[in-house]
Amino acid sequence: MIDFIQQFNPVTQAFIATLFTWGVTAAGASLVFFTNAVNRKVLDSMLGFAAGVMIAASFWSLLAPGIEMAEQLGHTPWLTAVIGFMSGGIFMRLTDKFLPHLHPGLNIDKSEGVKTSWQRSTLLVLAITLHNIPEGLAIGVAFGAVAAGLPSATIGAAVALAIGIGIQNFPEGTAVSVPLRREGMSKWKSFLMGQASGMVEPIAGVLGAFFVLRMQNILPYALCFAAGAMIFVVVEELIPESQRNYENIDLVTMTTMTGFSVMMMLDVALG
Repeated sequence: MIDFIQQFNPVTQAFIATLFTWGVTAAGASLVFFTNAVNRKVLDSMLGFAAGVMIAASFWSLLAPGIEMAEQLGHTPWLTAVIGFMSGGIFMRLTDKFLPHLHPGLNIDKSEGVKTSWQRSTLLVLAITLHNIPEGLAIGVAFGAVAAGLPSATIGAAVALAIGIGIQNFPEGTAVSVPLRREGMSKWKSFLMGQASGMVEPIAGVLGAFFVLRMQNILPYALCFAAGAMIFVVVEELIPESQRNYENIDLVTMTTMTGFSVMMMLDVALG
C-alpha cells in the first residue's frame, strides 16, 4: 500500500487515503442490510475501540511529530503544541455549539447547535459528520507534512493514521444507519444516510494537505491542531456514549486500551 501511494503527490495521497476511510464508514453503514439492531454491548465496545484509536493517533501520529517538527523549525516546541492543540479543541467547540446535530440514541429535543426544524435523520448524520472533519483534516495534514521532507513526518506514519482512522470509522457508520432503520427508514436510505457522514473526510483531507503545502511553516501548529480536534471528539462524545451503560464500563475500558494499542502498533511498525 505504501509503495502504491508514494507515486502520487501529497494532495492525491490524502484524497486516496480519505476515500478509504469513507469506504470503511460505508462498510459500517452496510450492516443495516443484515440487521435492524446492534447489540448494545457490541456497539459500546466498538465505540470504545474507536476512542482508543483516536487517542493514540492524536499523540503518535500528530502531537509527537508536531512537537519534533516545531523543534526542527526553530519554534518553541511546548508553546507550539499548546497553541495548536487548544486551537483544535476551541474550533471543535465552536462548531459543536453552532452546527445543528443530534447524537445517536438521544431524542430530538436533545439536539445541539442552532435550533432548526431539520429532520432527525439529518441531525444524526451531521453529528457524525462533525466527528469526521478533524479525522479527514488530520490525514490531509499528515500527508502534507511528508512533503516538507522533515524526518519526523513519514509516509508510513501517514498511512498508519489513515488505516487507524478507517478502522474506527466502521462503528460510526453503523451508529447512524441502524438507528434510522429501526425508526422505519428503508434499508437503502438508512445506508445512504450512514455513509454520507463520511463524505466530508475526502474534502477535509484534500483541504488539509493543500493548505499545509502552501504554508509549511505552520505545519507543527496544523498537526497539533488536528490532535486537539480529535481529542475533543473523543472526550465530548465517544467516551461518554460508549460508557452510557454502566454495566459495560469495564469491557469498554479494555476495548479502548485495545484500540490504543492497535493504533500505537500501526504507527510504530509503519512509521
